Amino acid sequence: MSRIPVHSSRRRTALIAAGILVAAATGAAGVVGTAGTASATSACTVAYQVQNQWSTGFTASVTVTNNGPAVTSWNAKWTFAGNQQVTQGWNAKVSQSAATVTAANESYNGSLATGGSATFGFNASYSGTNALPTAFTLNGVACNGGDTPTDPPTTPPTTPPAGNRVDNPYAGAKVYVNPEWSAHAAAEPGGTRVSNQPTGIWLDRIAAITGANGTMGLRAHLDEALKQKGSGEMVVQLVVYDLPGRDCSALASNGELGPTEIDKYKTQFIDPIAAILADSKYAGLRIVTAVEIDSLPNLVTNTGGRATATPQCDTMAANGNYVRGVGYALHKLGAVPNVYNYVDAGHHGWLGWDDNLGPSADMFKKAATSEGATPADVHGFITNTANYSALKENNFTIDDSVNGVSVRQSQWVDWNRYVDELSFAQAFRTKLVSVGFDPGIGMLIDTSRNGWGGTARPTGPGARTSVDTYVEGGRYDRRIHVGNWCNQSGAGLGERPQAAPAAGIDAYVWMKPPGESDGASSAVPNDEGKGFDRMCDPTYTGNPRNNNHLSGALPNAPLSGHWFSAQFQELMKNAYPAL
Repeated sequence: MSRIPVHSSRRRTALIAAGILVAAATGAAGVVGTAGTASATSACTVAYQVQNQWSTGFTASVTVTNNGPAVTSWNAKWTFAGNQQVTQGWNAKVSQSAATVTAANESYNGSLATGGSATFGFNASYSGTNALPTAFTLNGVACNGGDTPTDPPTTPPTTPPAGNRVDNPYAGAKVYVNPEWSAHAAAEPGGTRVSNQPTGIWLDRIAAITGANGTMGLRAHLDEALKQKGSGEMVVQLVVYDLPGRDCSALASNGELGPTEIDKYKTQFIDPIAAILADSKYAGLRIVTAVEIDSLPNLVTNTGGRATATPQCDTMAANGNYVRGVGYALHKLGAVPNVYNYVDAGHHGWLGWDDNLGPSADMFKKAATSEGATPADVHGFITNTANYSALKENNFTIDDSVNGVSVRQSQWVDWNRYVDELSFAQAFRTKLVSVGFDPGIGMLIDTSRNGWGGTARPTGPGARTSVDTYVEGGRYDRRIHVGNWCNQSGAGLGERPQAAPAAGIDAYVWMKPPGESDGASSAVPNDEGKGFDRMCDPTYTGNPRNNNHLSGALPNAPLSGHWFSAQFQELMKNAYPAL
């Protein structure tokens, strides 16, 4: 999770092992300490590490090493000196009674040979001082050092133990290249220039878990990711996308589940995904999930008597199944120690207005505290998923004015607080922290189709004859209206996927695979639950959600998710940076 620099001083590390507690000088990069006195008869050693700490909570990692005879199960115990309270654990069953914490093994890590170790982690809250525990037991026997194991592990692990979530999963890691998408891209003229780029895997129906119509299922992708991983780190990007009544404001991406089928969503979609991800075979992968695209933003902007409201969105607001579904997904997936949940947060042209930003943050907090979820289940947020908002508008800013008229009053900006996706994502991150999300959350920005290059890309600001000529002449985003979202004409590939490109941003990603359609430009019978949305019809003259403008969509488009060669060619032609 990337941090804005102002928060970087919150990070610290502490470690307890056998020895004497040592305090670090003020301003040091970390606190390294040891407690206890070594004994030749001791049975175990415990290393307790505070990996990340903020004003109200912390994340810790604990490694227990068995110095005695082999065991087939274990439990570690310690007592907090302060008011620390465990809120979530991984790689062990972590419970707390008063100040005493017990961590019992999971089914897959109960055996500890002599010299064998197990590592688990937890999140906890606290106030005041986060005093380090000083005494531990393993299976009821005090841990205080002991002899060097007679049969130590001979091969050091190449991957950090599962459960030790890193701050930014993309840092220092390769990202999985979907061979199915790669083959489509490579088959296009010029496509080999980008066919090795990583893209998201869309789990958009129950059948996608095992593989639909001959395509790879989730296990097949994870097995392929292990092959691509080698000895380094590997991120796999999954889009979790099958809520009941899915996408209540866009027919092209309607789903297979009806508005009330929340139980089916839980038991036939989320539970099987969570079970696969929890397989210890995949514990060495960093699995990033983009959770339920567009769902929660729809509850903010398309309900309750607004001009943009739809009956379908009002239904989902009333029955609560978007909130419950997202909460359940966060809870179940967040319990898997190597999963990093990123909740979809729309884009600047959707939530950037003053009356949308705050309510959206509150809605995300509501979902993240439902169905057993907590904010600790959220590693970050993703913006611009499958959308086209320009990453950075360099030719004008929100603070500019022309003849005394603010850029916010231009027809394009229309009183929005943000003019591009980067400024929105960074500001929204701050807002999300203010409502109770972890100060370390990071943002992802989908740059798969927001490059807006080619011959139409402006080289400087527009004429200052009016605020509209200034903005219109200088803006990179060439859509007819910022609300247009389907197969946009003139779009180009954006920044290539990269880790930590800007403050607060974990990565630029291609979560939407370029060349996969947003929706059919005319009605197409199908068994995927996908309707015909007029926003994908190039002749459509619009609705209140795009201020009754033309849709700007490309013609002859197939169903959403299906390969659209003409779009892929246009994206390559208009790529920025250019190919």
